[in-house]
Amino acid sequence: MLRSGMIHMIREKAQGGKSAYAIGKELGISKNTARKYIERKESSPPETNRFSKLDAYKPQLHEFMDQGIFNCVVLLERLQAAGYDGGITILKEYVHPYRPAKALPAVRRYETPAGKQAQMDWGICHYTDSSGILHKVPVFVMILGKSRVKYAEFTSRCDLSSLERCIVNAFSYFGGMPENVLTDNMKTVVTGREAGKPIWNTRFADFATELGFVPKVCRIRSPQTKGKVERLVRYVKDNFLPGRQFENLEDLNRQALCWCRQADEKVHHTTGKIPMQELEKEDLRELPPQETLDKYRWETRIVTRDGMVSFDGVRYGVPWQYSGKEVRVRLCAGYLEIYCGEVLLAKHKAQYRSGNVVFLQGQYNGLAERNGIPTSFPCAIKQNGTVEVRKLSIYDQLLGGVSHG
Repeated sequence: MLRSGMIHMIREKAQGGKSAYAIGKELGISKNTARKYIERKESSPPETNRFSKLDAYKPQLHEFMDQGIFNCVVLLERLQAAGYDGGITILKEYVHPYRPAKALPAVRRYETPAGKQAQMDWGICHYTDSSGILHKVPVFVMILGKSRVKYAEFTSRCDLSSLERCIVNAFSYFGGMPENVLTDNMKTVVTGREAGKPIWNTRFADFATELGFVPKVCRIRSPQTKGKVERLVRYVKDNFLPGRQFENLEDLNRQALCWCRQADEKVHHTTGKIPMQELEKEDLRELPPQETLDKYRWETRIVTRDGMVSFDGVRYGVPWQYSGKEVRVRLCAGYLEIYCGEVLLAKHKAQYRSGNVVFLQGQYNGLAERNGIPTSFPCAIKQNGTVEVRKLSIYDQLLGGVSHG
């Protein structure tokens, strides 16, 4: 329940013609609370409490607040010096609505044109396993600036390969690309600054150029410039994850996309429109060819001497003959595919528990017989049959000697 000073202020502003929404925004309360005290006349304090010892000092009090003084202890001392003999409680009640919010400085609301911008970020979420042990899991989020369509993907890592794969997946989900993508100063995007300008991570800059979007970074220590995606990170943590049950990362991501779509089929509280319907008006750029997108869904690995490939902390087996070779790996429909060139070496059910080892059936066939050498030893071939008898003079001629006749 609000104190009498606040209730008086709500009534005064309402009499001045302000709406409940405007009063709530100005005083830092909800519009419903403001409306309640405007409409419930019977809850007004008695007229005998309307005047107080502070009334005569309010003009001077406002002068102090105009100077940026809101500390009530300081204000009390200054008013007492002017003759005020009241208490501090009534002073606090009066000053409270005028006190600036802690979220200052305020920023100008910025709406991007259709197809202009998407915002992306990483968030760190938590879950407990069946043993009650707490784990961290990164989540990549992206939101289109105009329509507010959302994308979320949980990963095992926050490295550049994961970032590129998530961006490609997000663009594919949206059905196109925005003109630019805004992010914070993550090390996978920028390596530093020079004269206030970002020094781009070369590999990420090449990735952005090949796909055809322009990367943008917000000012250092100014996360409010990408407020849409900041709110989305909190939205995922507060609305999607709590109490969520899942089997593995694939299952969690399947649920996350379903949740994003359900949320985007409802009216957005800021725009007052349905994001999925507004997506058609985004005027996104056409996606690059499929082979270009698929290129960034792959990662390279070197096969270990014991014929294993490491991916997300899990070791997967391949035929031992490929030990030491560079291979390409990708997650696809819950499976890890391992290729050498165009040859599919192995396809394993993806595992999500770090430290697991998954062998390939027949992985070491022939290893002992060949002593671990995958290729044949260079040697001549002995054939069975009659050996041709030749004269010794033939060999002397070959050696440059004298013929014996």
